[in-house]
Amino acid sequence: MESVLKTNGVIKKFGNNTILNGINMNINKGDIYGFIGKNGSGKTTFMRVVLSLTQKNDGEVVFFNDKKIEDVGLKIGSLIETPGLYKNASAYENLKRFSILYGADESKINELLELVGLANTGNRKAKDFSLGMRQRLGIAIALLGDPEFLLLDEPINGLDPEGIKEIRDVIVKLNKEKNITFLISSHLLDELSKIVTRYGILNNGVLLEEISAEELKEKCNNKLIIECDDPKKAKKILSSSVNEKDIIIKSNRLEILSNIDEAVKFNKELVKKDISVSALYPNYDSLEEYFMKRIGD
Repeated sequence: MESVLKTNGVIKKFGNNTILNGINMNINKGDIYGFIGKNGSGKTTFMRVVLSLTQKNDGEVVFFNDKKIEDVGLKIGSLIETPGLYKNASAYENLKRFSILYGADESKINELLELVGLANTGNRKAKDFSLGMRQRLGIAIALLGDPEFLLLDEPINGLDPEGIKEIRDVIVKLNKEKNITFLISSHLLDELSKIVTRYGILNNGVLLEEISAEELKEKCNNKLIIECDDPKKAKKILSSSVNEKDIIIKSNRLEILSNIDEAVKFNKELVKKDISVSALYPNYDSLEEYFMKRIGD
């Protein structure tokens, strides 16, 4: 599979503070890669390092299997923090000015406006746009060079539900119709989970884990809760059917981390041994819960 971005041992320091500590990241073509972490964990700094907007102290950054940033030109687009717009200009005029700056094809402007849902804004000035509209215009500007890879830093931060949906729809459309690969940083995990195919979890400058959406779903949906009057005895009984390491006692309940489709069987076994079961149900961790457990917070 073609790698769009691969980093090896990326380190960034500001003075004596290590902001990025040996980041090894791999993003494959077609990914919508969700880069998640608390505010201040180093997400924006990493994106700036990748784009050479900030110089790294050590490590390697490679695009499209074997290219450096200076070799990829307009194949990479980005929207870091808030878009820098000509506020007294219309959406069309903004794109025209940026296309001249980038040396991009002006003939694509109307297509891009249509793509991000700004085709009908006419002469309305960018300063009168909603935050969501400004973000979509920023994405359109990032698309001027017809990029294959787009980096978006907190693109839905501060948006209302309608604005979030608009940005989400644009990202999915670009991914499916234009085959654009995305690296998206965010701390709004529930919204991110609706579109992301892979995740990278960053904490205090360390990339703790890279995991696919499918793998994460499995990890978040693998618990069966059994509330009963004698958890210790119940664990002993069920150890014949389940690996003992997969049975955790918490207060008056058992958490079973495997074989959760055998709930009916477990209930029968316990009742047969005079264990009073008051509740039995699957437990579904949210992305937020998994993330908080992963960073130990």
